[in-house]
Amino acid sequence: MPLNTNKLNKKKSDIAPTSSTHRMKYLQLAEYVNKLIENEELKINDRLPSLNQLIEILNISKETALKGLNYLSEKGIIEAEYRKGYYVKKKTQYHPYRVCLILDKMNILRDRVYQSFLATIKDQADVDVYFHHHNFKVFEKLIEENLNNYTHFVIITFFKEKVSDILNKIPAHKRVILDYQEKNLSGEYTCIYQDHRSDIIESLTELLPQIKKYSRLVLIAPLEAFHAKNIIDGFEVFSKRHAIPYRIFNIIDDKIAKQGDAYITFSRYDQDDVDIIKIARKKNWQLGKDIGLISYNDTAVKEVLENGITVISTDFNKMGEEAAKAIINKKVITMRDPAKVILRNSL
Repeated sequence: MPLNTNKLNKKKSDIAPTSSTHRMKYLQLAEYVNKLIENEELKINDRLPSLNQLIEILNISKETALKGLNYLSEKGIIEAEYRKGYYVKKKTQYHPYRVCLILDKMNILRDRVYQSFLATIKDQADVDVYFHHHNFKVFEKLIEENLNNYTHFVIITFFKEKVSDILNKIPAHKRVILDYQEKNLSGEYTCIYQDHRSDIIESLTELLPQIKKYSRLVLIAPLEAFHAKNIIDGFEVFSKRHAIPYRIFNIIDDKIAKQGDAYITFSRYDQDDVDIIKIARKKNWQLGKDIGLISYNDTAVKEVLENGITVISTDFNKMGEEAAKAIINKKVITMRDPAKVILRNSL
């Protein structure tokens, strides 16, 4: 509910902070609001006085008042509600950082990012998690309605739409971009990314002795995959460089499967791996001998399925860990998180 500002004005001399040349002016507003909360003049979920009221009460400029409100928002003490105002959310600042973690979806790989980020940042931050599910409107709303509520935004994007205009609304020092190196972003910001083109070239080069056992290299590239183009580009570069016969298909079925093929898959739900194994069983082909299989991103299942599936896998734990370290250490880093190869029975 809104606060009785007449009551505030009467008590101004009792609770307003004393002016000090050693304190930045916007902190006077922060101290003022904190004192109101401590004295229970403001309670949890109470609405703060309007911007104009705070300017009048504290005799400060609009710019200073907004900076003070943003400071309290970043610390999680108050929270802005779109077109409504600011509301009290907690009594004291428990952590130096407040992080808005925006993921595209939740799966085992994103869970690794999330868990390693939390484990590293520990008691240094309050972390709120959101998902955009590749819905640009949802993503845009998440950013615009929370710009003043967090000290940092840690974001995984993957959109067909241009997102630089939205991301540039976040001050560069608050911006941490993961997994994909977005273009046209302003300022110095942290980015920890995969390079899918380089990853597949380097990984297949490492696996070249095993790949040469097969007559053809086949990439199964789903049309909807966001990073398909970069993987296809790298795949073609490798195949041509080493004069290896190759094909690219969007799906795998009995009609295109041939004995002597080595397959590379990167479907989101590993359905292509399952289909290839089913085809091999149906035709009595031995995986790792009659056909080969290389799958993207390791899981516990791939470690044991068919006595082990060879993988090209990014270290998502490291991605989350390095993002947290960048925030804690107040450093801006740009870092590629390279994939590694785990050779197993399927090749």
